[in-house]
Amino acid sequence: MKLINGKEIAVKKFATVKEVVDQLNVEPNLAVILIGDDPASHLYVKLKEKAAKEVGVELHKYTFDKDISKNEIKSAIEFLNNDGDIHGIIVQLPLPKHLDTDEIVNLVSPDKDVDGFHKINQEKFLNNKDCIYPVFPNAIMSLIDSEVESVKDKKVVVVGKSDVFDKIMTHAFDVEGAQTNFIQCVEERVFNQREQDTINSADIIVTACGLSKMLSCDLISDGTVVVDGGISKVDNKVVGDVDITSCKDREITISAVPGGVGPVTIACLLDNVIEITKKQC
Repeated sequence: MKLINGKEIAVKKFATVKEVVDQLNVEPNLAVILIGDDPASHLYVKLKEKAAKEVGVELHKYTFDKDISKNEIKSAIEFLNNDGDIHGIIVQLPLPKHLDTDEIVNLVSPDKDVDGFHKINQEKFLNNKDCIYPVFPNAIMSLIDSEVESVKDKKVVVVGKSDVFDKIMTHAFDVEGAQTNFIQCVEERVFNQREQDTINSADIIVTACGLSKMLSCDLISDGTVVVDGGISKVDNKVVGDVDITSCKDREITISAVPGGVGPVTIACLLDNVIEITKKQC
């Protein structure tokens, strides 16, 4: 088994972003909206703060109580949308259950949507129009690019739980000429024979389910590149979707969890901040 080190890939991206920032005539400003007290969300924002500082991006954190109303959040986002000094905005997910994630995310101006989550930006992406590349799929493609010269004609399987992720991730592969299949997995279950055969024949597998040991390496062929984008906790330890212990004696290349998709996602986010800043200046 070979581990893909996302931290090393991220460091290279951070260096490139810093070079661009140093040449700008304005300091990029990123606003992060953090709602509630979810420990993982607070950790992710701290990691973003640290990375932003290293590359010269000013990060402004706006924290709100978990019981905040939709109208209060709407007012805060509208203020940031109209603030000429703020170039990019992200809403840290997940949100408290009483807030509709799609509704809140779509309150952010498409021009300041550095995550690429806004429905307008997603439609542009799906229609191959100029737009911000969604950060999570971009990070996954970056990890794959570090191991695979080209995905053209490769058999790709995406295992996820979201219809939106399905469309965005499979499109990212399809435009590169890959043969892509999507398998939905929203809860722990046994894959049927057709799904097992599809997984077994894949050259590249991407997962994003948040279900520990969802995928055993018994189903994965030697020579396959696997990007594990799932995150969950078992006995206070962060783990991915793939049962990595079953891969140790196999010729499989797989992203580390933690230390794989996460650091690269932050690097792609900051890259998007720079692209948006350049368009606004």
